[in-house]
Amino acid sequence: MSTPPAARRPPRPTDDRRQALVEAAFNEIAERGFEGLRTREVAADVGVNIATLHYYFPTKEALIRGVVQLSMQRFRSTLTSHGSSADQLRGHLHAVRTLLREDPQLGTVMAELALRSARDPALKNIMEETNDAWHRTVRALLRRAVRDGHLRPELDSDDVAAIVVATLASMTLPAVAGATRMDQAFRQLERWLGIAGPAPSGPASSESSN
Repeated sequence: MSTPPAARRPPRPTDDRRQALVEAAFNEIAERGFEGLRTREVAADVGVNIATLHYYFPTKEALIRGVVQLSMQRFRSTLTSHGSSADQLRGHLHAVRTLLREDPQLGTVMAELALRSARDPALKNIMEETNDAWHRTVRALLRRAVRDGHLRPELDSDDVAAIVVATLASMTLPAVAGATRMDQAFRQLERWLGIAGPAPSGPASSESSN
């Protein structure tokens, strides 16, 4: 006996469809701001109905969490295991700088989410979890650099990680996202850490050295 249509379950989720919904939501926020995010439009962009979207993301909060995770994946792509700990730290700074220049939508989305989180407790928790994870990653890299003798031993890795993450996160805000201010901030951060030097080879090496 066949199962009645009403009792049939939605198809099993696929990574491709889930990813497509997250990317559509990312694009909606980039184009219309957080307030302009509409789940029905996200579903329509992917060619599914709203019930299907809710199958993958039961709440709007879950969809936003997916957008934050997607954004942070792009930031994490700037981390490399090649070279010394100082090279890795310098490479991270250069690559974030390049990423924000080449993908302005990323900065726009992160700024929208950060500003909205001041009025949205659920989003605030998501952003805090994300920033804490980023902080731990940078802190571990700094500790290795201190241990390897590339950074001054008196630098507190936890405090410095907070400064690095705050500086990089602020580069997404429109008021400080201009190329000149961004270059100044990154150069001074490198000088203060004592890791100033030529841009690493790869995508980040195409930056202007002005």
